Amino acid sequence: MTALLRIVTCGSVDDGKSTLIGRLLAETLSVPEDVLESARWTRRSGSIIPAGEVDFSLLTDGLEAEREQGITIDVAYRHLDLQNGVRAIIADAPGHEQYTRNMAVAASTADVGILLVDAARGVRTQTFRHLYICALMGVKTVIVAINKMDAVGFDEGIYHDLVGKVSESAQKVGIDRLITLPVSALAGDFVTQPSDAAPWYGGGTLLDVLRTVESTDLSTSECFRLPVQLVLRAGGNYRGYAGTVLSGAVRVGDEVTVGRTGVSARVAGISIGGASADEGSAGQAIAITLDREIDCARGDMFVQSGEARVPNDRYAAELVWLTEQPLARGRSYELVSGPLRANATVTNIRDKVDVESGHRHAARDLTINEIGHVELATDLPIMLDQYDRVRDTGSFLLVNRITGDTAAAGLMLHDMRRGTNVHAQAFDSDRGSRAKSLGHDSKVLWFTGLPGSGKSTIANAVERELNDRGIHTYILDGDNVRLGLNKDLGFTPEDRAENVRRVGEVARLMADAGLVVLVCLVSPYRGDRDEVRARFAVGDFVEIHVDTPLEVCVERDPKGLYRRAGAGAIPNMTGLGQDYEAPLQAELRVQGTGSIDDAVRSILAGVGF
Repeated sequence: MTALLRIVTCGSVDDGKSTLIGRLLAETLSVPEDVLESARWTRRSGSIIPAGEVDFSLLTDGLEAEREQGITIDVAYRHLDLQNGVRAIIADAPGHEQYTRNMAVAASTADVGILLVDAARGVRTQTFRHLYICALMGVKTVIVAINKMDAVGFDEGIYHDLVGKVSESAQKVGIDRLITLPVSALAGDFVTQPSDAAPWYGGGTLLDVLRTVESTDLSTSECFRLPVQLVLRAGGNYRGYAGTVLSGAVRVGDEVTVGRTGVSARVAGISIGGASADEGSAGQAIAITLDREIDCARGDMFVQSGEARVPNDRYAAELVWLTEQPLARGRSYELVSGPLRANATVTNIRDKVDVESGHRHAARDLTINEIGHVELATDLPIMLDQYDRVRDTGSFLLVNRITGDTAAAGLMLHDMRRGTNVHAQAFDSDRGSRAKSLGHDSKVLWFTGLPGSGKSTIANAVERELNDRGIHTYILDGDNVRLGLNKDLGFTPEDRAENVRRVGEVARLMADAGLVVLVCLVSPYRGDRDEVRARFAVGDFVEIHVDTPLEVCVERDPKGLYRRAGAGAIPNMTGLGQDYEAPLQAELRVQGTGSIDDAVRSILAGVGF
């Protein structure tokens, strides 16, 4: 039996999680007396608990907004004394779909889950979703507490019906151990004390069950993992690498390797809490020094030398999508795993799961709270482990690079062989030699604006002038690329993102060939354009906003698109059915209602031609 057990409570909203935890805490003497007294006399609006009786839900709902609304928003962590020599950390996870991300975070460190089901309301979609997330996060033991049994008269039939539904789903998602029991968190039946309310139930209380559960450490591998969180410099030649050992152990004299570079060195010293030590093991924050100087920085990871594990830039992963903006294939995010940071692109969405049936279905996108199997590509090789081997180094977040919001929680399933089978090939001729041969530098001029704003017309005039000056060019026009390269793409936000990504990659190759590339693309979303910009060196990508009022574009309507959109034939027309996000800091801005010659002169002067 471990000395510390991590528990996550989950289930749909209003299933009684906070009340159940509060009663557990109170009846095991795990809360201070003053906190208990406060819960005895404090009342939230609409509470049915009489003054003078403890409102157990208040013992975990600490935020003011939680107390006002009577819901759990953030995860509340509380220490629980199981009164058998074991301490537990119990997490009260929110039930609302809006806060699924918080529940996933709580489950990611849990040994056991307590899944509540309201006996009166029955099993709901969020119940299945939380069960699936528990399985996904490696929670091997789930205790299903059918709560509010007093509201249905402790009806045995209702209990077994609900248990059957949850058990069937648990079997499909691979929960190893499922334990079920009836409880009433409000009345106290079968929480810490037995009850005569259900003579047909022959099991123990929730507290009894928790005392039998053992911790199941997901880090089954003994391989050494030390992500570098800080490089320490001090007087003299001291150079230490600090971090928390996530798996395995390291000793003075061991040979370790920087996973990113493959460079090895021997451990010359270990420091824990400022004192010298012979060994550092999993869970300890340590600093190590090496017997020689090597290239190692924050975000790198030390592994044991001789291990076959190598960095990769292609991974298969499971994602829990957490934001309102859908996941778009081809859109770039920042991947964060501990101190590791890397740009990552979802190259393929293999499928997504139906949390109620457990079945997987083909998918083109993921929307909020959906769970899917995806393929990721990073812009440089990184070290991620399989989640079922080392939990900490196999989990990550995807972060929106523009807003900084967390978009997804991810679990690495396995490397993809293509990541180690494909290598960049170097050639004698490069961009510099091609520029010298052609007699001019290359650039990408990215024209963006509403349909009918005049992008193609102005770009055409710019290209004519550049050709007259002996400059080699090519125009990538939005309609033209959709007739061939991007013929398979539609006009959903996800397909638009992939359209922009592909055109950006082609433009980058053409610029590398020495051409001045003029891209005429509505590219309505600022984030998609910024992701293309990030692929270029400073000065090589010039965003040109052809700023034309919508009413002028509608009046021009050169292709009849606005007329068809007004008739309902084009539901996702930019400017009418879909928003256009104008650039905030475009290098150049020209008026689409002004003189074309003036626009050409302004652009050529702005790009230095």
